[in-house]
Amino acid sequence: MARARTIHGTSVSPGLALGPVHVVRAAPDAVPNWSIPEEELAAEVERLRRAIAVAGDELLRRQRLVAEQSGERDAQIFAVHRMILQDPGAVEEVEEALRAERVNAETAVHQLILRLERTLRPLEGNSVRSYSADLSDPWREVLQALMNVAQPGLPVDGKVILAAAVLTPQVVTSVERERLLAIVAEAGGRFSHAAVLARAFGVPCVVGLPGLLPRLEQGMQLAVDGGRGTVELRPGEEQIVDFVERRTRLEERRASLAERAAEPARTSDGGAFGVSVNIESLRDFDIFDVSHSDGIGLCRTEFLYMERPQFPSEDEQFRMYRRVLERMAPKPVTLRTLDIGGDKQLSYFQTPREENPALGWRGLRVSLEWQDLLRVQLRAALRAGVGRDLRILLPMVSSLEEVDATRRIFDGVRASLLEQGWEVEADVPVGIMVEVPSVLFCIEALMAKVDFVSVGTNDLVQYILAVDRDNPWVSKLYEPHHPAVIRALAQVARAARAAGKPCSVCGDMADDPATAVLLLGLGYDSVSVAPYFLPEIKFAIRRTTLAAAQELAAEVLAETSVEAVKQALATMRERLHF
Repeated sequence: MARARTIHGTSVSPGLALGPVHVVRAAPDAVPNWSIPEEELAAEVERLRRAIAVAGDELLRRQRLVAEQSGERDAQIFAVHRMILQDPGAVEEVEEALRAERVNAETAVHQLILRLERTLRPLEGNSVRSYSADLSDPWREVLQALMNVAQPGLPVDGKVILAAAVLTPQVVTSVERERLLAIVAEAGGRFSHAAVLARAFGVPCVVGLPGLLPRLEQGMQLAVDGGRGTVELRPGEEQIVDFVERRTRLEERRASLAERAAEPARTSDGGAFGVSVNIESLRDFDIFDVSHSDGIGLCRTEFLYMERPQFPSEDEQFRMYRRVLERMAPKPVTLRTLDIGGDKQLSYFQTPREENPALGWRGLRVSLEWQDLLRVQLRAALRAGVGRDLRILLPMVSSLEEVDATRRIFDGVRASLLEQGWEVEADVPVGIMVEVPSVLFCIEALMAKVDFVSVGTNDLVQYILAVDRDNPWVSKLYEPHHPAVIRALAQVARAARAAGKPCSVCGDMADDPATAVLLLGLGYDSVSVAPYFLPEIKFAIRRTTLAAAQELAAEVLAETSVEAVKQALATMRERLHF
């Protein structure tokens, strides 16, 4: 038997998988090229348009599949890819090349793909290659449709490990989720859309494996360690035994954590810490036990809008919010008001084309401009909240004036409902997302106007560091553990404590057990995380003491480098046995 060969790459998603590999090719290796007689150009253009329509239908199928299995947020990349195919400029560019050069549609599309890739070729790094793939991948679907070549056939049944040249959303969704053991790829970024999907699916994933595909044969046995970022080719009996033992221990640990997940997150010296979950759809209730959570710390209501062809009515929203509140009762549910703009667009609501959407018309700015949208949503939420623990969260707040304006709308909606005979709770807390740095400079004044605060670290980090994490030129500078970010978090917690207001963190930063302990030490009352991470966070809090958490916070706040902060957290992680 051939000796196992271990290839080292980059970890995208943790976990262990052992099984047969299936090599996926997103497009054929050879693109046919031939000349088109002038009298046949119109027919060839029509053939191109049909292929674009077929590709769009396929992307829509995948969007719906991911929405059902993982939620609307993860499915939005396919909506973006469909929008790329609907871009008149790109379509006209392909058609013009076809007519001017009198080449077949496959060649014209392939030339566009190569131009997109050449644009970023002078840059370096997996994140750039991932970004290039995100731009060109929809057109590869068109090329696939034109050539009418199916993917190499999957086994009729059984689970597989997928291998690809580049990690893309199409690769991640090319087989049913229940059949997917792991994904390995020669190239791809840790923060690409496909990587986000792999993590959301809970699938082990490793990228950065150059020269992998030529070493593979369909059906070859692989052992994938997503946490270590390694792939073993044709593992021998000894390696398989060791691998299975490690996988069994990991599964037993996850099961053990799940058994105690309903226990409160309380430190051994009495420090209490809330652990809630982030959701975006009723389907999310299928992937976690509500008894394990202290509530819903963030319900992303915009995805209710995204899955509909038009604005949902007040009654539609009422029914949705009521079902969420009833599923979690008597625990609290925090509904965030409509947070569109940037990377979250509605197909039926035309927003302005902006040079920098991250700093543009989004979040509460949209709601205050289109106040009827906000009023309808607040009416539905207040009606649904009767007899339940409802809280309202405002996104993208940057000033006191915005909070005052929203409060006036909120009070007006409540008064109107009472006048019309609707029952409304006497006290519905209203809080704000801390995402914009300007809030840090008026946080004490804001505390007097709100009932609670929740820090959205994903946006706060990029705004503090002036780093667009989706921009391949600078994404490597996106660092949640930058000392400036830690000090900003501490500032918010101090202000909340002084005002006697609850404060939490609902961004991805809270998913890490050691960082959750740090947040406890900084003075936060709770975190809200993806359901997958809830058992680990609760375990970490129970494994530590409030005193140790406060010592960690003091140590980290004294550090002046990212590496020093990470080292302190790594030491805490070892103490927690993670």
